[in-house]
Amino acid sequence: MAAPVVLPAPDAFAERHRLDAGEVTPAVRAALERQEQEIARLCARLEAAETLADQDPLTPVLNRRAFERELARAIASAERYGEPLSLVYFDLNRFKDLNDLFGHAAGDAALQHTAEVLVSSLRGSDIVGRMGGDEFAACLVRANAPDAAKRAAQLAAMIEAAPVRWQRQTFKLSIAHGVRPFEPGKSAAELLAEADAAMYLRKRG
Repeated sequence: MAAPVVLPAPDAFAERHRLDAGEVTPAVRAALERQEQEIARLCARLEAAETLADQDPLTPVLNRRAFERELARAIASAERYGEPLSLVYFDLNRFKDLNDLFGHAAGDAALQHTAEVLVSSLRGSDIVGRMGGDEFAACLVRANAPDAAKRAAQLAAMIEAAPVRWQRQTFKLSIAHGVRPFEPGKSAAELLAEADAAMYLRKRG
């Protein structure tokens, strides 16, 4: 009886590069491995650059452009699956007075404090962004109007309750907020504008 033919084990490296095993000489393998390492390095740099492009330069939240993009995606998902979604818009009261009294570095500390409270207090599925200046927005996914209003009030209270410490100064913040639930057919820009308007009504009222 003839001895069974033993086939060589497949070369995973050769298969990954769609080469015959005989073509993978030590020199070819080394060159391809260097190429793979360079591609991985470039991908990591690209990912880091994309993260920086989306990040607000001062606080640990998204910038306005990135927030509007993610809000649009959340809206599309809410429409597709028929789920509620609400937007909360925040604005620090008398922020200019704070800057004038303590300086812009203290104002930066207040903005960082606000962002950190929002990020640490919301769910991972929610989206937080700085809209510019002293304004922030939070997209609360799967949150209807009553739930969002309750959560927004809690967040505002948490921001106001925790003192901001900067150098030897300690001060507390005051913040206004407005809430708008998403309605089918509305765009991200429309929802932002409505939540912003609701916030200003509360601020002036």
